[in-house]
Amino acid sequence: SFILLPVVGGVVLLLFKYEAGSAPSAANTLVWGPGLEASVVLPARFFYIQAADSSGKNLTASPGEKTFEVKIVSPVEQFTRIWIQVLDRRDGSFLVRYRMYATYSELHVHVLLKNEHVAKSPFVLKGPVYHEGCDCPRESGSAWEAHMHCPPSFAQIERDLSFYPSVDPDRNAQEIPQRFGQRQSLCHYTVKDNKIYVRTFGEHVGFRIFMDAILLSLTRKVRLPDVEFFVNLGDWPLEKRKPPEKLHPIFSWCGSNNTRDIVMPTYDLTESVLETMGRVSLDMMSVQANTGPPWPEKNATAFWRGRDSRQERLELVKLSRAHPHIIDAAFTNFFFFKHDESLYGPLVKHVSFFDFFKYKYQINIDGTVAAYRLPYLLAGDSVVLKQDSGYYEHFYKQLRAWEHYIPVRADLRDLLEKIQWARDHDEEAKKIALAGQQFARSHLMGDTIFCYYYILIKDYAKLQVTEPKIRKDMEVVEQPADDLFPCSCHRTNVRNTQMLCLLCSLSADPNDLILLFAR
Repeated sequence: SFILLPVVGGVVLLLFKYEAGSAPSAANTLVWGPGLEASVVLPARFFYIQAADSSGKNLTASPGEKTFEVKIVSPVEQFTRIWIQVLDRRDGSFLVRYRMYATYSELHVHVLLKNEHVAKSPFVLKGPVYHEGCDCPRESGSAWEAHMHCPPSFAQIERDLSFYPSVDPDRNAQEIPQRFGQRQSLCHYTVKDNKIYVRTFGEHVGFRIFMDAILLSLTRKVRLPDVEFFVNLGDWPLEKRKPPEKLHPIFSWCGSNNTRDIVMPTYDLTESVLETMGRVSLDMMSVQANTGPPWPEKNATAFWRGRDSRQERLELVKLSRAHPHIIDAAFTNFFFFKHDESLYGPLVKHVSFFDFFKYKYQINIDGTVAAYRLPYLLAGDSVVLKQDSGYYEHFYKQLRAWEHYIPVRADLRDLLEKIQWARDHDEEAKKIALAGQQFARSHLMGDTIFCYYYILIKDYAKLQVTEPKIRKDMEVVEQPADDLFPCSCHRTNVRNTQMLCLLCSLSADPNDLILLFAR
C-alpha cells in the first residue's frame, strides 16, 4: 500500500509502505533453479527468488526491485568475470540471470536481503563450473538429460517422427537435394564424432548461422549421436506429400497442418536463448521484467504493431480505423502490399516490445507463417487473442484455447466480440493471461529449448537405417575460438578410460585392444 504526500510545487510523492507481515523474510524466502547447479551449462544461467514474509506467505507484489542483492564469487580467484542481473517480475518473485565469461573450479552464490543471507545462501557450485564457450561435452547423453532435468519426451517430436518409421541417410542425400535443392534454401548436416559438417543448397542461406550456432553450442555440452539431416532455411514448411507417398524428412522452424516437416524451435527463439545477455534485447527472461503496469492500470484496448505480411493484417488495421476505441493496430513497415499503403498507412514509428504490455489485450496474427512473437507475448501479463491458424511452432500443440489464450477466427470476424468478452469478464481474462504467462515460464526457457533440440536429434538418429556420412563438398563447422578465457575440460572420456584400463592391465587380451582401437 502507499500514502500520498503533497509536496511543494504541486508534485505528489508516492510513499510505499509494507503492511504488517508483508516485508520479505530472509529465512522464509525461497531460492531455487538450474543456475544453482554446476552441471547445467547454459549461455545465461538463471535461478529464481520467491519473496515470502515472516509467516511464510509468498508475496504477490514487488517488494522493490533492489530488495535482493546477488554476488557470485570464486573462493580461489580475486575477480570473477560474471555479469549478473536481478530481474523483478513484479509478482513477488525475481529471476536472477548471469552470464559467465570464464570457467571456475568452484563458485559461491550469495543471495542477500539487507546483508542477511537468504534461504540456504551461500549456494556452493562445486566445479569445474564451465562457461558457454568451453568445449567440454558430457559423454553420456542420458546423464546430460538427467542433469538438465529434461522431460522424457515431447509430444510434438513424437508426432513429427511418427511419419518416418525409418530414415535412410544414403537415400535422402540423393533425393532431397534433387527434389528441393534447386528452388529452396537448405542445409545438409552431418554430425560425426561430435563434429559438425554442412553443405548448403540454394541462394539464400544466411539463416544457416542460427542452426550452426545451436549445433555448436549443443556439441560443447553433450556428445551428440552420429546423425545426418536436412534443415529448411525458408519460412514455409516443405514436405506436402501425404502417406502412402514417399516422404522426405525436413527439419523446419515452422510447421503446418498441410505439411509433414519436423518442427524445431524457431530461429528467433533459438537465437534469443543463445544470445541472452548478449546481442539480443528481447528474450524470454527480459520480457519477464518488463510486463508493463499492473493489470488494473493497463489500457483496455487491443494492441498490435507489425508489417503487412498477410491479408488479415490489412483487415486488422481496417478494423482499428473503424473502432479506434477498441483496437490500436498500425503498420510499421510496408513490403508485400506497397500499392495499398495509401489505404492502410500512414506508417507509425516502431514501439518497444516492452511497451506492448501497457495494453491488456495483445493480438497475435500470422505473418508469412506463424507469428514468432507469441512466446514473448505469452511471457508478459497481458492476455493474448490468438488467430486460429494452420501454422504452428514447436509448442503450439501444448497450448489450450480459453486456458492460455483467447481464440479468434482466422478471418477475424469475431475479434471485436472476443475483445468485448474480455472487457466484460475482466477476472477471467486476467486468469487466462496469468496461465499463458506461467506456460511460457515453464516451457519456453533456455534449458527446455536445449532439451528439445537434443531429444529431437537423439530420437531422429535412432531411426537411421544406414550410416551417416560426411558427404562430398561438406565443410566442417568450426567451434568459435575462445582464446581470451580458454578452459580445460576435466570430464572423463569413457572410451579413453577404457583404453587406459586395458593398456594398464597385464592380462589384457590383444583382441580386446584391437576392437577398442577400431571404435
